[in-house]
Amino acid sequence: MTEASNKLRRLGLAAVFVLAASGAAAQLQEFSTGQRNLACGSPASIGDGWQTATPESVGLDGARLCGIAARLAAANANVHAVAIVRRGTLVFEQYFPGYDEPWGMGGGRHEFDATTKHDMRSVSKSVISLLVGIAMDRELIKSVDEPVVKFFPDYSTVKSPGWDNITLRHLLTMSSGIQWDENRAWKDPANDEPHLGSEADPYRYVLSKPIAAPPDTVWNYNGGGTDLLGNIIERVSGQSLEAFAREALFAPLGISDWEWMKYRNERVAPAVGLRLRPRDAAKIGQLILNKGAWGGRQIVSDKWIEQSVTPRFQAIGYFGGLFYYGQQWWMGRTLSGDKDVKWIAAVGLGGQRIFIVPELDLVVVTTSGLYGSPRQGQAALDILANFIIPSVRNNNTR
Repeated sequence: MTEASNKLRRLGLAAVFVLAASGAAAQLQEFSTGQRNLACGSPASIGDGWQTATPESVGLDGARLCGIAARLAAANANVHAVAIVRRGTLVFEQYFPGYDEPWGMGGGRHEFDATTKHDMRSVSKSVISLLVGIAMDRELIKSVDEPVVKFFPDYSTVKSPGWDNITLRHLLTMSSGIQWDENRAWKDPANDEPHLGSEADPYRYVLSKPIAAPPDTVWNYNGGGTDLLGNIIERVSGQSLEAFAREALFAPLGISDWEWMKYRNERVAPAVGLRLRPRDAAKIGQLILNKGAWGGRQIVSDKWIEQSVTPRFQAIGYFGGLFYYGQQWWMGRTLSGDKDVKWIAAVGLGGQRIFIVPELDLVVVTTSGLYGSPRQGQAALDILANFIIPSVRNNNTR
């Protein structure tokens, strides 16, 4: 076994974190209130296009899944939602009150249910990748190897030397090589990410950044590149990002209640601004699982999906651990008992996760409010490894 494999296996084991006892009983009682009036985790039919059923009907152990709430309560995980889809059917969902920082609303206690939108933060980046793929399918963009500056002729005088060599593919894989740092404190002026919301012209800010490394050689997490991709979609489609997303992706998926928020400079926030209901986020995951198809319609080409979820770089995740990165999608694996299970994920700050597990025909969505916490995302990995994957009793996907 390679050292990289050993590290990945240890990552899966590390997800089994020690449960905190302090305050757990009180939190569990709070979580249980209003939840146990339904069969544990039974999804309601709300006319959103999901077929619903019991976990057992798709080969999952519902009793094991019913242990998720106690696990989250004992760990003080501040998870707001868990939704599970198997074989294209929504079979489990639970919602919990807790602290959150919704876009533009400030922090505080919030209630959540199946109709509540949640900040998805950088899950937005994965959706931008899907929209780029649709633009490619429509031949609005000829190739991911087209230079970025081709789409910004109005910024030709501000681009830094070396930008002519950066392509859309480099932005998608976060390997552009531009000098960019999102790993600092939010109020640190050297943190590039806040400038996307404070600069009057954030595209000028990004395009004027110097080149620190040759493209396609170094992976570096970069929301500025995603914001450029969002603006390129607007430029090639002649529509706002919101209008294109609605027509090309959300309407075909039956997603009607969503928002794409704007920065305080009134520019749309492609990399971080999407708000979705967890059930609708699960549709994004199912679209990946279905290789771009939904309801018998090919929304984005299977070729694009394959390219997007093919590992391109080894990346150190800001949510902790060693993972791989494709085209705005993460790849990893979880050790669950004797199972070494690979997954694809969209990942957002605070614990927002869409996990796609192809070999188990499984999609898992979590939302959470652990912004700025080193524990963000641990709960999602924990319940995936110790509850959801072990609940699979029948892996016949037909």
